Amino acid sequence: MVKCIALLLLLTLSFAVALPAEASFCRNTNDHFICILSIKRSAKNYWEYRAAVSVDGVERPIEIYNCRDRLIVREDRSTVPFEPNGAGELICSVLKS
Repeated sequence: MVKCIALLLLLTLSFAVALPAEASFCRNTNDHFICILSIKRSAKNYWEYRAAVSVDGVERPIEIYNCRDRLIVREDRSTVPFEPNGAGELICSVLKS
């Protein structure tokens, strides 16, 4: 009996480790539903975040959100300013320290 319980516990733990959990933070702002799917803070430039977001269910690729200058650096290295009440504003307001 004890061996069966130990085996069951071992199997459960192995599946829990093998399947990483995905977490996201979502918020309604104006008429958009914005989710932060993944995010990492820059070690060198603490005001920058590399994040993947979805806006109204459409995933965007990982972009750099510069909270100091209020700019988004896209994959092709072009920059665009934050949209009012957009993903950049959400990232910087939620993670402001």
